[in-house]
Amino acid sequence: FIMIFSSGIFLGKNAEGYSFYDIEVESIEGKTYRLSEYRGKVLLVVNTASECGYTPQYKALQSLYNVYGNKGMVVLGVPCNQFGTQEPGTEEEIKKFCEIRYGVTFPMLKKTDVKGPKQHPLYRYLLQKGTSSKDIAWNFEKFLVSKNGEVAARFAPDVTPDDARLTAKIEADLDK
Repeated sequence: FIMIFSSGIFLGKNAEGYSFYDIEVESIEGKTYRLSEYRGKVLLVVNTASECGYTPQYKALQSLYNVYGNKGMVVLGVPCNQFGTQEPGTEEEIKKFCEIRYGVTFPMLKKTDVKGPKQHPLYRYLLQKGTSSKDIAWNFEKFLVSKNGEVAARFAPDVTPDDARLTAKIEADLDK
């Protein structure tokens, strides 16, 4: 079922018949938009945190964006404070940290729940339509979404953005 709220789409137990591009998100700057803005692009969705052992992955995520961005790939950072409260800051603090410390220019969303009763529809969709419905385990889990909005791959937090398995999948999806 699907329910529409002013904050966007809530996907219930079944996401059949609904597109990745129907989902509404809110940018770290507070702008609400639909994921349809990314139609035709390969998207790497990553739940992030500023105080995690994996936080240095921001640098490699930015490098990916620099290399593949002009070829049709977008990194989408999704700050989350659900794992060890490692993202305690406000959206403004998170954005400033990412820009100053890691030179992040890729799009970031507002702080979001990626699991549990307040799980964002984006993550509900990624889990329902992906290769595994297993809950998000930690920060910096990565989902690759193909140009046509299909969940193409899922990578564990310890798979770095420059890992050959991840870059090969990005390149393959960009060539389709």
